[in-house]
Amino acid sequence: MATRLLLVRHGATVLSAEDRFAGAVDVPLSDEGRAQARALGARLAGEPLAAVYASPMSRALETARLATEGRGLESTILPELGEIAHGHWEGKTRDEVQAAWPAEYARWSLDPFTFAPAGGETGLSVLARALPALLAIVARHPDATVLAVSHKATIRLTIGHFLGVEPRGYRDRLEQSPCGLNVLEVKPSGEARVVLFNDVSHYATLQGPVGRRLSPWWA
Repeated sequence: MATRLLLVRHGATVLSAEDRFAGAVDVPLSDEGRAQARALGARLAGEPLAAVYASPMSRALETARLATEGRGLESTILPELGEIAHGHWEGKTRDEVQAAWPAEYARWSLDPFTFAPAGGETGLSVLARALPALLAIVARHPDATVLAVSHKATIRLTIGHFLGVEPRGYRDRLEQSPCGLNVLEVKPSGEARVVLFNDVSHYATLQGPVGRRLSPWWA
């Protein structure tokens, strides 16, 4: 029996619109982000959710609350679903980081999976905490549909693991838009398939954040 896992990135914030490193910064949703979360809620209205889980960050908790408004479901907070911490880069743009710490940024760009800026986390450490947490959710809710609201890097790392993406390329090869919906079917054994990836059709008519991407690889 597989669990249907609705894995969602939180809605837009002012810092995500500005493409700032903000993994450990507890920034709230912007008005755009709230509109995205409500649009997601309308889309999921027919889904029989067994439970809701969320990162402790306010942007994730508010996204979960708005997306499940009127259902009477309380979000279970899982710190393991929190975003990757960027240490002394937090709150800064990519240009600011490159100017202040060029060697550190260059090394991180080559391998963000095993290297982290001072005071930050590696992608490996994030995967080591997030993957067991998601598999525990699956074990707790067999043959049910569950919503989990997390963050960009955390989602990319876990989905990348399930898909077998080379881990050093998780930032370059897997995108996650604000309030993007991913649907995974996960067996208790840990086998998974991705049914839907980074879908934002629920707010396609809304204005979304514009700006540069923190990963320049695709550009």
